[in-house]
Amino acid sequence: QVQLVESGGGLVQAGETLRLTCTDSGTLFSRHPMNWYRQAPGKRRELVAGITTSGSPNYGVSMRGRFTISRDNAKSEVYLQMNNLKPEDTGVYYCNAKYGMDYQFDAWGQGTQVTVFS
Repeated sequence: QVQLVESGGGLVQAGETLRLTCTDSGTLFSRHPMNWYRQAPGKRRELVAGITTSGSPNYGVSMRGRFTISRDNAKSEVYLQMNNLKPEDTGVYYCNAKYGMDYQFDAWGQGTQVTVFS
């Protein structure tokens, strides 16, 4: 079973840094590709970054060079380091896990709010 809880969101000024953490209380974390998504007000949910079970990252175009995704399988945690934040990064950030034999299922956390003001 996959149960995800995000933390680390907050209210910051443009140019500042935040680190989001997603903790999986299940027992098979190392087998799940993990992703961070975000949803801004009035917009569709978009992929921010993903990381494979072996630790290979991928990023949305607008996040490259500013965001870093990483995972610690021993702690069952995935992180999103966000540097040089911009007002357009504002939104609810969701942790996502892919699971199942073909990774056909999705698990989601409840989301954490990130607000960036100029």
